[in-house]
Amino acid sequence: MKTVLITGCSSGFGLDTARHFLEQGWKVIATMRSPKPDLLPASDNLVILPLDVTDDASVRNAIRAAGPIDVLVNNAGIGWLNALEGTPIDVAQAVFETNTLGTMRMVRAVLPQFRERGAGLIINVTSSVTMKPLPLLSVYTASKAAVNAFTESLALELAPLGIAVKIVLPGAAPDTSFGNNALALLTANGGFPNAYSDFANSVISAMRAPDMLKTLPSDVVDAVWQAATDPSAPMRIPAGADAVALA
Repeated sequence: MKTVLITGCSSGFGLDTARHFLEQGWKVIATMRSPKPDLLPASDNLVILPLDVTDDASVRNAIRAAGPIDVLVNNAGIGWLNALEGTPIDVAQAVFETNTLGTMRMVRAVLPQFRERGAGLIINVTSSVTMKPLPLLSVYTASKAAVNAFTESLALELAPLGIAVKIVLPGAAPDTSFGNNALALLTANGGFPNAYSDFANSVISAMRAPDMLKTLPSDVVDAVWQAATDPSAPMRIPAGADAVALA
């Protein structure tokens, strides 16, 4: 039985991915900042652990408690939507702390056991917005594009050790809580600057157009599953109709 550790399992892509791997008979280490055991079905193959990817001690403790794993899925992330001029530097730091440095922390933590076994797989979930620039997402895009570049270079240094690395690039998923959380963070930080408000509202309206292609959580689950189980899968796997179109 293989074991997967997934970050950010309290909702959205992470939660659905954890459910799928459980259904397929894997042992699942589902991590989240505040563990909620009732989110996933009770199973002898399920372990739920507290994990804050922005905290070194939390990462070390979770990896120690998880024990040997075969696959790491770096899914935890936060969204941010605003013009750069309306982005407080502490918000930009928080986005990078979770999306970029959080991914690096997790990879560093699992590498010793992967290296000792000469095997292991790391799947980093980034975003299709890194394939085509979109307005009001400069900070978020930068945090995810950094993970793409990091992953591609990392793959070269880990390949001789028998460790594989993949990237899953989801598109926009309006049916998850991710976008709502980003808007709540925007509101908490004062909203759009006045000089950008008309433009920003038109962008948001376009994003919510009923004919826009979108990503379903199942699309991301399928892409992560492909990355985890198909050795011939490409390094970069778009997830969702909009992501595939961009690719």
